[in-house]
Amino acid sequence: MSLVPDQATFRQLAQTSDLIPVCLDLMADLETPVSVYARLRTLGEAFLFESVTGGEHIGRYSFCGASPALTITSWEDRTEIVRRGGGKETVPTPADPLTLVKQEVAGLRVAKVPGLPPFVGGMVGMVGYEYVHRVEPTVPRAAKDPAGSPLTHFMLVDRVVAFDNARQTLRLIVNARVASPAQADEAYAAARRELEALRAVVTGPRAAVAAELPAAAELAQGQANITQAAFEANIRRTQEYIRAGDCVQVVLSRRTDVPFAGDPLDLYRVLRHVNPSPYMFVIETGRGFDVVGASPEVNVRLTERRCEIRPIAGTRPRGADEAADRRLEAELLADPKERSEHLMLVDLARNDLGRVCVPGTVTVPDYAIIERYSHVMHIVSQVEGTLAADKDAFDLFRATFPAGTLSGAPKVRAMQVIAELEGERRGIYGGAVGYFGFDGGHDSCIVIRTAALRAGVASIQAGAGIVADSVPTSEYEETVNKSKGVLRALGLAAGLRS
Repeated sequence: MSLVPDQATFRQLAQTSDLIPVCLDLMADLETPVSVYARLRTLGEAFLFESVTGGEHIGRYSFCGASPALTITSWEDRTEIVRRGGGKETVPTPADPLTLVKQEVAGLRVAKVPGLPPFVGGMVGMVGYEYVHRVEPTVPRAAKDPAGSPLTHFMLVDRVVAFDNARQTLRLIVNARVASPAQADEAYAAARRELEALRAVVTGPRAAVAAELPAAAELAQGQANITQAAFEANIRRTQEYIRAGDCVQVVLSRRTDVPFAGDPLDLYRVLRHVNPSPYMFVIETGRGFDVVGASPEVNVRLTERRCEIRPIAGTRPRGADEAADRRLEAELLADPKERSEHLMLVDLARNDLGRVCVPGTVTVPDYAIIERYSHVMHIVSQVEGTLAADKDAFDLFRATFPAGTLSGAPKVRAMQVIAELEGERRGIYGGAVGYFGFDGGHDSCIVIRTAALRAGVASIQAGAGIVADSVPTSEYEETVNKSKGVLRALGLAAGLRS
């Protein structure tokens, strides 16, 4: 078995590192990320991250993993920590539950092995919208909690499978912890054994089979948490706040609950078919709550010291053909309300990054471009900056959470209005899914176009940015259009046949 690095190089790296990724490459031209994930998930708690940009360009890497070294699940009052060997403890949730996540990846001396993908291991998971109360206590917390999801849920992933979609190879990665240089050979041997076991799983019998898609399927039907009339009344009340000068934009949302007793992986397979997106994910926790999503929008990304946010604001449905798409694009870009809303959120992103970036480094290299997705098109911009030397990925996350495109502007007052008018907790909607890497990197998406699965129910939530000249019926219809991709996937998944 040919490993990277070899044992001699590993010994050298162990002189200055306490965490060393050890890799094994396999041909995977007969596999897909889904087929590999289907085998891995038999080990227990698991995740799969994929990416399709522009609706058709597959990202270079897909990442999956299972059976984490530990999981940290924080609720309002308690945090459960479960270790791979079966040990479990419950501790009080600290003021900031991400401090427990940070302590698992902070301060590591990670070896730089050439040719590695952008993620080789770290803390993978999700942060619910209600984390806002930990970073901004002036935002009221609703007592009604229909989702029942935790504040945060993260797994310590020390074994990763990276699927290289360009080269059609699998890179199996085990992160070897080296207590001292004298124990380098022992750590290398342990990594070899783990890679052999991981190879046996990913090359084992196929765990998923080809499934027949229904010729057509209606959108799944469910129960809305608010009527159209009541939602539009909330919009008008929001506009009163806006006219009074409280805020300039507020993102109000509505939820649909759909019965779903199926397999999360089946739903993911269909969702990636009907709504390919830059951030596609499935996280199966084994604790009664799972998430399946296809989000178009980055929450925040940190690569080396470069920070990135891509605000999405301004929406139209997709047209029936290319000519119709072009007409809708022109209409969207010419709409003063949509342009104004987008500019506000770009400014908000600039301000958020400015809190943790080197002064003068925050720029907007791409402004107001159109990106098309399966059911809608959006106006998108890119905001970048250089993270200050005394800040890390967790500081960046706190400074930018929640995304302005899911809250409004000014952000704090907008969140207070949301708490008043929505009247219940959002759960994972408007939160984030992603990772904090061993190497200090971070990538997360905003949880939209997502099904939160719990107790036989799939919950889908969608919002609209309310401004002074919003038309309530149009904003309601926007939430309908944004929900269609996941609702269609749920309808198709119900008729999936092996």
